[in-house]
Amino acid sequence: MEKYRGVSDAVHLYINEIQCSLVAKTGIPSDRYHFGKLTLEAFRDAPETILQIDGVTEETESYNSVLERTVKCANAFRNLGLHRNDVIILMAPNHIHLSIPMYAAFYLGVSVAGIDMYLLVNELEDNFKDTEPKVVFCQNDRAEDVKKALSALNLTCKVVTFDKGPDYEGFDDFLNKHGHGPSPQEFRASDFDPVDTTLFLIATSGTTGLPKTAEVTHKNMMHGISYMWANFEEFPKPTRLPIIVSPIQWFSAIFFYATTPMFRLTRLQSSLTMTQELAYDLINKYKPTFAFSSPNMWTTLFKPGHEGKCDFSCFEVIFIGGSAMHPSLFEEMKKTIPDTFILNVYGQSELGGLGMIFDPYFPESLGRPVPYLKARLVNPETEEEINVPNVSGELWLKGPSVFKGYRNRPDATRSTLTEDGWLLTGDIMYRDDKWYFYYVDRWKLLLKYRNHQISPVEIEGVIQKHPGVFEVAVTGIPHLEHGDLPVACVVLHEGFRVDAEEIKEMVKSSLTDSKQLRGGVLFMKELPMTPSMKVDRKKLARLVRETVNVE
Repeated sequence: MEKYRGVSDAVHLYINEIQCSLVAKTGIPSDRYHFGKLTLEAFRDAPETILQIDGVTEETESYNSVLERTVKCANAFRNLGLHRNDVIILMAPNHIHLSIPMYAAFYLGVSVAGIDMYLLVNELEDNFKDTEPKVVFCQNDRAEDVKKALSALNLTCKVVTFDKGPDYEGFDDFLNKHGHGPSPQEFRASDFDPVDTTLFLIATSGTTGLPKTAEVTHKNMMHGISYMWANFEEFPKPTRLPIIVSPIQWFSAIFFYATTPMFRLTRLQSSLTMTQELAYDLINKYKPTFAFSSPNMWTTLFKPGHEGKCDFSCFEVIFIGGSAMHPSLFEEMKKTIPDTFILNVYGQSELGGLGMIFDPYFPESLGRPVPYLKARLVNPETEEEINVPNVSGELWLKGPSVFKGYRNRPDATRSTLTEDGWLLTGDIMYRDDKWYFYYVDRWKLLLKYRNHQISPVEIEGVIQKHPGVFEVAVTGIPHLEHGDLPVACVVLHEGFRVDAEEIKEMVKSSLTDSKQLRGGVLFMKELPMTPSMKVDRKKLARLVRETVNVE
């Protein structure tokens, strides 16, 4: 008989227990949301437990070692004058040093922004303009580009390299030079209000399509992640070995980094970029039990011919999220690993985690809203609420996990958050009469190629600089394995002759590899427009899908 895998209250009982224990020590009720103090308690509570394993180098590190290094790093931050809601940036692979500044920032109320480590100088400038970092942690081969971007903005910011180089301070030197202060046992995390203190700055893109960063507070995150562990029944150590397969800028990586100490877990990660071959090697060798990644990654791992190359039966639970999942992927995974609990999870950075609880007995749906969120469907053009089943509208959500807003983007915040706290998700859905929600389409413009998010507006801005281009709109054509392949739809000025390669070269010289026009360039006489004279992007996407063939 198939095992029932429903939602358990065990995680909530456990979180409540460690929260009460912390508040009893500090006497500060709001500390129940303080990720820094909860993480510090975890490191002290289980010193011999291994926290992280680099599956490539086979390096391991215990909770006690992480405690010592994070306290040194927090001392360094204090000695350098960092304060609550100042920002540090992490742009590096998932090696065992990456999370040390992260946890140190948790202790002090310093905000953490993980960004794509392959961004070009102009892309770094856009990010730094929003985040205004005080310290950037990166690999040595990116330090010069980081410095150029900071100089262009006249930002005073320290650059620390995880690996050693001749021109920048290495991470070990940074800790030794600046990390003097209280010992690991004497160290105390800062007191601050976790309700209003930003834990993570998560790169995202909303209905405007412009890159921006969502401010997720300690309290947002505490609520947002709780139900993501609700399919496990024993705490602490609800599972043997989670694996991180996503880069630091994605929520699926942030989720494991933020929560594994709290649950006294050991996690598996990789200092090399995750490929199909590397994933197979790590899974076969270490037998991880819990993973969370995008449909694109799972499509890559379960592509035809995977049989015999990788034993996926070690997984107890797999989360699939970040974009729509093709039904054939779910069917292939269930056929291969019938005893693994596979969840199609719906969430957003702006929600600090989960938005729906998936029900395996209704696999076509995303499930029902998590209990702490109110949900409504709204006609996005009239803003009238939809109160009947089987009628599509934009999903609005409200509750304690809803983010603080977009950093330094008040206009974008106002267009996404109503005055009374409703989040406009940008996702079109309908519900049935049992309140199960079904995904229809994206109202927003964001494209996703593999582990990278792509702003069409950003690519359009590059192409629009060509003297022969009158209008341009970028959309995506779906690819089962890779996600969205960007396609540029171009209208030329009369009399100009421009070929597709010329447009592609412009993008290639200006933007990082993930943002290239893999779907091609389509020349059009005119772009489809709405009655309000805006580009009709839904119609454009449909036209492109009918015109462009992608193998």
